[in-house]
Amino acid sequence: SSHWLQIAALGQWELLEVAITGQPAKSKHPKEPGENKIKPANKKMKPKLPKLKERESSDSSTKAQSIMIQVMDKGRFQKPAATLSLPVGQSIELRCKGNKIGWSYPSYLDTFQDSRLSIKQLDRYGQLILANSTAADTGEYSCWLLLCNGSSCKKDESKTGSTYIFFTDKGELFVPTSSYFEIVYLNPDKPAVIPCRVTIPSAKVTLHREFPAEEIKTDGTNIIYDVKKGFIYQHPTCDHKGVVYCRAESRGAPQISIKYQLLYVEVPSGPPSTTIVASSNKAEGGDNVNVLCIVLGEPDIEVEFSWKYPGEELERPVIIQDSWRLINRGIGHTTRISKSVIAIEDFETIDAGNYICTAQNLRGQTTVATHVDLT
Repeated sequence: SSHWLQIAALGQWELLEVAITGQPAKSKHPKEPGENKIKPANKKMKPKLPKLKERESSDSSTKAQSIMIQVMDKGRFQKPAATLSLPVGQSIELRCKGNKIGWSYPSYLDTFQDSRLSIKQLDRYGQLILANSTAADTGEYSCWLLLCNGSSCKKDESKTGSTYIFFTDKGELFVPTSSYFEIVYLNPDKPAVIPCRVTIPSAKVTLHREFPAEEIKTDGTNIIYDVKKGFIYQHPTCDHKGVVYCRAESRGAPQISIKYQLLYVEVPSGPPSTTIVASSNKAEGGDNVNVLCIVLGEPDIEVEFSWKYPGEELERPVIIQDSWRLINRGIGHTTRISKSVIAIEDFETIDAGNYICTAQNLRGQTTVATHVDLT
């Protein structure tokens, strides 16, 4: 059976057909590794600072921090700079001091379980070796000491190291991606990044709109270019939506990036906007009853559901299914619908009562309830 549910979003009422009995499919989006921006240390420099407090604030936050070294030729070592430029094809070895080291590196290397990447833990240091580098390996490489108690480990924020490596390739000015087209969501509450990163840091990069065909000027305030991230819209608006691409030039013919579809997000940020509805609030003995919890939200924000129901303490068997999908609400406007359905078969006395759904995202949680009686 299916029900029509009326939902309000930003003052617009939309009639959605909600199929309570559907086959949901879970989808998890891989989380991108975070970036560590640690300034390189130089242990040879030991400036005499007049006050202990000054030494703690400056020295401890920068110099005594980095645990990363780069292995050079002929057995030499050096602290890697904040950014490195290496030609494609060159191998690199990084080491981080500690008996248990965690690593972060471009997610591209995880996609195909790349055999060119080797990570080992030795007695006194962790080792990362990347062989036969390509332009796609350009990105942040970072490490940190793990403090472990049994099987539980946590990151030691005071023992980290990081470097951003450009693997330069004149034939690939843009860092290659696995797709020819990407979607970027424009949220009015946070910056949006068009991730057209380059392999040569000195390349001149410009941003262009496909239609109408024009260059989008970077003013250094609202739209900026970060060579490690791409173009950043600091305060996205609905006017920014559309298809864009990047153009790069470095001592030769210009190159064009993949295209990016910019979609504006209508739903405001915050705890989930949640609605609950039962297939029937009055059920007879033996009926099958479904209770649906539904959330309208931002396209890239996952929602987790939890339920409390009358037969829970008696371990009454129920079926709970979660799913989500994206819907287009006008050109360039996208909303994510997340659903959780609890199904009770052969309804009986212990099933009568309140069905409580809690929806949670990164910004908080919302609890809603509905009552189902036995007639």
